[in-house]
Amino acid sequence: MEAISLADLQALEHRVLWLGFGLAVLLGALVQRTHFCTMGAISDCLLMRDATRLKQWALALAVAMLGLGLLTGAGVVSPLNAIYAVPRFPWLSYVLGGLIFGIGMVLASGCPTKNLVRLGGGSLKALVVLLVMGMAALATLRGAPGLLRVQLTDPYTWGAASGPFIGQWLALRMGWSVPQGLLAVASVLALAILLWVLRQRDFWQTDNLLAGVGIGAILLATWWVSGAMAYVPEHPETLESVFVGTSSGRMEGLSFTGPVAQWVDAFQYLADGRKRLSLGMVLVPGVVLGAALRAWRAGDFRWEGFTRTSDLARHLVGAVLMGVGGVSAMGCTFGQGLSGLSTLNWGSLLAVLAMVLGAVLTLRVQWWWAERHG
Repeated sequence: MEAISLADLQALEHRVLWLGFGLAVLLGALVQRTHFCTMGAISDCLLMRDATRLKQWALALAVAMLGLGLLTGAGVVSPLNAIYAVPRFPWLSYVLGGLIFGIGMVLASGCPTKNLVRLGGGSLKALVVLLVMGMAALATLRGAPGLLRVQLTDPYTWGAASGPFIGQWLALRMGWSVPQGLLAVASVLALAILLWVLRQRDFWQTDNLLAGVGIGAILLATWWVSGAMAYVPEHPETLESVFVGTSSGRMEGLSFTGPVAQWVDAFQYLADGRKRLSLGMVLVPGVVLGAALRAWRAGDFRWEGFTRTSDLARHLVGAVLMGVGGVSAMGCTFGQGLSGLSTLNWGSLLAVLAMVLGAVLTLRVQWWWAERHG
């Protein structure tokens, strides 16, 4: 590959950011139209015995998982370049962070993605949630809560001898290459999910398929943008490989807790010249814009605010918990739940299980409280 100049590098970064923004606009419109929601999926299953939205979520995961496995097998991208490729992950932070995030997600009436979509639809409640969540997340990254996280929970780590990905374990057992192991595990699990999701014809409705296939395809496209298009083998100044446009310098998927915190940071310090837009950051306004355009076109745009102090208090607590938990667990229901699980790494599996447990426990408490107090 020919050497790339600094001007070419900057042009590539602009293309990466604009393409990421466009994908986020599509994501916001799809979520707004189909009511795709992780917390809603858990609530529907638990309280109404309706698995429709859970199947939407599972279909999106299967599409992204299978697609990423095929791209990995073809050598186009590699999860080994992703932010989840760490020899040992802080399991205690993942468990506690996931639990806290799951509780906060229910109290705040949805995950960060859902609140971005609601903001696009006119919800000022969602704006409050996002601002408070962003401040809590930023504090957990760089402030006093961050020091507590680093000192108390991050030191407890675990890592499989074969590596952070389930596919690596299979490759070691079978004597395969790592890409072969990653592709095999992704194919088997994705096909199993597809059989469960698509076996009943009543799921075959336009919005359900749009939610699952569309959101899964957007996640897969984001992996390609950050992992293939953004990849530069040799930086013109450092002579090291780099993934331009990403805040971590590595391959990144869809995630929103950290990027919202980065926006809060940028609003305060962007003028100092050291802050730069990243792929994760441009996803945030893209989702809001996409949801707003879809809501306006469908006639669903409505201003919404808090009417009761108790409702405000509940959302504030939920926002703080989501910010703290999302950073501690290294991702939200998109960052760990879809992006992380699509790579099939052990840490994401643990974090997502903790998120689901926190959400289920909170929903049960809310249901008990409603029955007792009317």
